[in-house]
Amino acid sequence: MTCPSEPRLLVLHGLRLKGFGLAEDIASIVDVAVDEVAAHLEAFQADELVRYREGRLTGYALTAAGREEQERLLAAELAAIGCRDAVYGAYQRFLSLNPELLQICTAWQMKDEATLNQHDDPDYDAAVVAQLGELHGKLEPVLGDLEGALARFHRYRPRLQHAIERVESGEHDWVAKPMIDSYHTVWFQLHEDLLNTLGIERSKEALHA
Repeated sequence: MTCPSEPRLLVLHGLRLKGFGLAEDIASIVDVAVDEVAAHLEAFQADELVRYREGRLTGYALTAAGREEQERLLAAELAAIGCRDAVYGAYQRFLSLNPELLQICTAWQMKDEATLNQHDDPDYDAAVVAQLGELHGKLEPVLGDLEGALARFHRYRPRLQHAIERVESGEHDWVAKPMIDSYHTVWFQLHEDLLNTLGIERSKEALHA
């Protein structure tokens, strides 16, 4: 059984992945209760690891010191568990699937370079949804390996499955709408998680393909 991550790391990591948010936003993607997330955020604010902003958008964001601490804790966790090779191997397999996801999202939005998909052709949409289902099947063993390496990765499987089920029920937004836990939203977050966990800069990702 894989060891769970420390709540302090999970809260910092969740905020890194969200970019900006409140306690409930972070709790929705990590295995930490909302009240505990809130307590950690208050402590982080006192230590100047996060800043709190009120206004049209209200929430927390990591400071430079907070990002450094989050990265330090991630590296320490990988070293302590000794699972870097397993995570890196899964990441490379994930990376090989990424072009398929991008192609599917493009096909969902555009029938061709000049024609928007108005979702008025059930056969066309069904074919794209079928492709998404096939891709998800390819991703599942990658998720299994990640879950076996680090327990915190198990949050992605139910979120991706939920998005697939909403898509299959006819809810178009759940393919790629950015402001909800759509399939593309969760996929993108997993991608960022892998890069962040392994300390890989996105600009240098081609070197790992």
